[in-house]
Amino acid sequence: MTSEAVVTQVVVIGGGQAGLAAGYYLRRAKLDFVILDARTEPGGAWPHGWNSLRLFSPARHSSLPGWPMPAFREGYPPAQHVVEYLTAYEKRYELPIHRPVRVRSVRRDPDGLRVETDLGDWTAGAVISATGTWWRPFIPTIPGTFTGRQLHTVEYRGPEQFAGQRVVVVGGGNSGAQIAADLAEHVDLTWCTARPPRYLPDEIDGKALFDIATTKPGGIGHLGDIVAVPPVRLARDAGLLTARPVFDRFDGQDVVWSDGTREPADTVIWCTGFRPALGHLSPLGLRAPDGLIPTTGTRAVGEPRLHLLGYGNWTGAASATLIGVGRTAKAAVTEIAADLS
Repeated sequence: MTSEAVVTQVVVIGGGQAGLAAGYYLRRAKLDFVILDARTEPGGAWPHGWNSLRLFSPARHSSLPGWPMPAFREGYPPAQHVVEYLTAYEKRYELPIHRPVRVRSVRRDPDGLRVETDLGDWTAGAVISATGTWWRPFIPTIPGTFTGRQLHTVEYRGPEQFAGQRVVVVGGGNSGAQIAADLAEHVDLTWCTARPPRYLPDEIDGKALFDIATTKPGGIGHLGDIVAVPPVRLARDAGLLTARPVFDRFDGQDVVWSDGTREPADTVIWCTGFRPALGHLSPLGLRAPDGLIPTTGTRAVGEPRLHLLGYGNWTGAASATLIGVGRTAKAAVTEIAADLS
């Protein structure tokens, strides 16, 4: 027997930056909505980053819609500053956030879309999925057996736990460069990247990246991959960030390259990215062979009552950033309001 569901106009799944941006515009549109967040505390993924994690741009260029992030006087804001801002933001706009609520599935229902959770069900005329990617870390499969420790970006906090170790960092993006720089003076570091590191010009920051990503076809790919934030710039200029190709296999305590070169390692840290956290949408049967859900803007092609927000460029240019998510959140809510009117 199916339990009775709470009825609302819109359910937002995820209480991080994308969910809050959606909530801001839903409040302005005077729609009845709830935000369901699986975390026990505000801030989305930001409370779970490594200790030295900072934004790529000043606070004034890292704001959600409606309320600028408070200034941070000492360079780019750290993750804790972002957490405090997001915590205050949801209180400022009195967003109806329920936490911790873990969404198990979204299904079609005669009355709309049924959102099934560990604390009961909701039925809504529209659902915004804003669960991000942090909760689905990706680690590639490497032949052989490694007897040391392996972890992903999501598990890294700081260099203290690796002092004196032989550490291999894999990944040529921002997280790989930042974590390699964080470790460089504390461990015997090997930094492996799929291709030689490509640094953006030193004057490029998050605001410039947003402007490029949202106004120029092809985005920033032709400029580079790594933002030279101060710690990365210092380590690079000191000669501490020398990259090698990614190794081919494990052999006990060693990582081994195709030419037979090997190095012993105590720990391998995989800074190899994430996949969208979309498991709760599986009952809708919307995924394409590439694992993504085809969309027009944020709207799912195969289920027009579903919008996907904040997962990256496939759901809106720069939509996985603080400054960028507002634009696509506004567009999504505008469509939803029209559908429900």
